[in-house]
Amino acid sequence: MRAEAQAHIDSIKDALALLRRFLDWDRALRRLDELNARVEDQALWNDPKAAQVVMRERRRLEEAITATRAIESELNDTAELIEMAEAEGDTEMEAEGVSALADLAARADKDKVKALLAGEADGNDTYIEVNAGAGGTESQDWAGMLSRMYSRWGERHGLKVELIDQHSGEQAGIKSATLLLKGENAYGYAKTESGVHRLVRISPYDSAARRHTSFASVWVYPVVDDNIEVEYNESDLRIDTYRASGAGGQHINTTDSAVRITHIPTGIVVQCQNQRSQHKNKAEAYNQLRARLYERELAIREAAANAENAGKTDIGWGHQIRSYVLQPYQMVKDLRTGVTSSSPSDVLDGDLEAFMAAALSQRVTGETVEVEDVE
Repeated sequence: MRAEAQAHIDSIKDALALLRRFLDWDRALRRLDELNARVEDQALWNDPKAAQVVMRERRRLEEAITATRAIESELNDTAELIEMAEAEGDTEMEAEGVSALADLAARADKDKVKALLAGEADGNDTYIEVNAGAGGTESQDWAGMLSRMYSRWGERHGLKVELIDQHSGEQAGIKSATLLLKGENAYGYAKTESGVHRLVRISPYDSAARRHTSFASVWVYPVVDDNIEVEYNESDLRIDTYRASGAGGQHINTTDSAVRITHIPTGIVVQCQNQRSQHKNKAEAYNQLRARLYERELAIREAAANAENAGKTDIGWGHQIRSYVLQPYQMVKDLRTGVTSSSPSDVLDGDLEAFMAAALSQRVTGETVEVEDVE
């Protein structure tokens, strides 16, 4: 069998192995039988919320199992077709088989990623918070570039993107920004982006045209809906109001409408200034606080299940996940998975699918890769 066909087959088998491992195949089959039996029980439908939970889990399992079986069947059929074509010397049929394998490999990869989005909050909307690191204008400009990158990524995926809060830099870029992305699986995809992002480039703000390294941190946390309970004590909160401001320090209004809430036990700080009404800003800040506390709980659970992820709850400058090099050559490299791109302009325009898919897969396998950073 030609090398191209074998490469596609290996890729498909890897995707299937990951799907089976993620689903815990035998357990998934038993669980689907249990859910089907529950759906047949009329008593379930007396509790609409419970029925909704059961139906959601049943649909997810059924889709994943059906997709896996379909890919396995098509892989066997197509491989047999190619072998038959080779035996008969039918190059046209062989080429058609290789093309079919390429399409199947792409579908297997897509189905794999979709199945991996089965976490407790993966289907929820998400907040993405970007903060500039030390370095003044350089880092603030970099933070602004990252904020735009995630806005573009959201738009490319049909998500609704809202700017919740932003503090502009003195000369360029931003000191911080919080985006709200609404749409299917927004958090499931974006959650892999939490960490420190590093930029290496010739600075446009340096008259000597020297190369600079800048850092910015990204924190992703899910929007919490009414079905998820998050507990905290009002006495643990400090609520501050201040005057909302825009670019260049110009005041959006003349009242203290912006709201900042600090959760004292954890040090979590959230803020909102995009609404003219202090009441609306306060409500949104509370939503962010609940989301941050919930994300913290998810991180603690994940760390308990997998000690390798324990650092996720404390994102510091030592937790770099990706380097973006614009000069002297062009490359983006993910330091967790080894995935690279030779087109930083595309990545910064929101082309993040390959990085997200690899990071999602790694969360299942638990495997780490030794990757040299790029300078």
